[in-house]
Amino acid sequence: MSILMLFAVLFILMFLGVEIFFSMGIAAAVYLLVTGNAPLTLIATSMINGITNTSLLAIPFFILAGELMNISGMTLRLVRFSRFFIGKWKGGLSYTCVVVNIIAAGVSGSAPADCSAVSSVILPVMKKEEYPEEFSAAINASAATIGPIIPPSIPMVFIGLLTNLSIGRLFLGGVIPGFLMGGGLMLVCYLKVKKMNLGIYEQERSFKIFLEILMDSFLALIAPLIIILGVITGLVTITEVAMFATAYVLIIGVFFYKTIAIKDILNIFKNSVLFSSSIMALFSVAFIFSWFIAVEGLGKQMGAYIISMNMSPLMFLIFVNFLWIFLGTIVDAIVSMIIFVPVLLPIVIALGIDPYFFSVLTVVNLMIGLLTPPVGGLLYLEAKIANVPVDRLIKELVPFILVLFAVVALMIFVPAIVTFIPNLLF
Repeated sequence: MSILMLFAVLFILMFLGVEIFFSMGIAAAVYLLVTGNAPLTLIATSMINGITNTSLLAIPFFILAGELMNISGMTLRLVRFSRFFIGKWKGGLSYTCVVVNIIAAGVSGSAPADCSAVSSVILPVMKKEEYPEEFSAAINASAATIGPIIPPSIPMVFIGLLTNLSIGRLFLGGVIPGFLMGGGLMLVCYLKVKKMNLGIYEQERSFKIFLEILMDSFLALIAPLIIILGVITGLVTITEVAMFATAYVLIIGVFFYKTIAIKDILNIFKNSVLFSSSIMALFSVAFIFSWFIAVEGLGKQMGAYIISMNMSPLMFLIFVNFLWIFLGTIVDAIVSMIIFVPVLLPIVIALGIDPYFFSVLTVVNLMIGLLTPPVGGLLYLEAKIANVPVDRLIKELVPFILVLFAVVALMIFVPAIVTFIPNLLF
């Protein structure tokens, strides 16, 4: 009963509009006062211990890399590079949006960061070429969900630290699902742009033009490769990979593209610190909840109950999938991971399900949840950037969300989609 009280207080405070970090802290204090299982000082010590892992440094560096990438003009160069190849097709700019998000995903690992970076560059061009506003906003928001799937991924860093799973294996597990998501979104674009009255993007295509665009965007294309090679080779840690990528983007922006002024760097760092601190605050309270769950034996109780129901691994995955869909509509993705992944993972292992597969499946589901009301973070961010009413954007998002869930279904029935590359390289 005490654990139910903990979650009841938490969700009541969240629905009342209290910040998630404070909601979790207050719920923890109420639990300790009522049960007397530990002194209140546990909250302070757990918060300190929760952010002492050096791997957490990867998060602010990936966020900073994404911020620098956009300000440096790398995103714009990636758009030009991608459009050279697919811009000649009808609706080519929508396909370009997906491709650029896939490439940008290899730097920031954050859906909101990719959404802001790519949308700010590509939405004005789509408006100029008379794409419907709702469609433009929908494809930009949907494509941004790929950011935390293709490595690097801030949510997968979270899960790796919560579960002690290899972050490198988690990163690589998202490669194929990320590309499948991109392919599915392109298919929806193809079906929708057939009905639109759009012109064809005219651009001279020659080897000389190709070389000019390649030379202009080459340094931007190298940034994701630094991260991918660092993860695959294992020569550096995830934190070091994030630091190298950030330093690379900063040097390119300041000394080669000359688009980042020295005087602007402090402001860029400030914005990244503010965003990172909100994530770190959440992670600091995560360890309190992990302690409560362990003390109450919640994972073992749920595991015993599910095993007593003779639930097959497939039925369990389908059940959990609906749980993530439901949580995605009411709770932030990071909060869902903090609270429920430590509870569900022992059950996953007991049922013989690959924990890496389950973790990647979790991240994919929760990233789709960023598009669903009433909480969806990407939904409201994109509506604000595109200046489109939320209700109209929700309607336009429906086919994109459906195709993303089709990828989830494919992952459930074919787990090798996730496990093939990690098993091959590790």
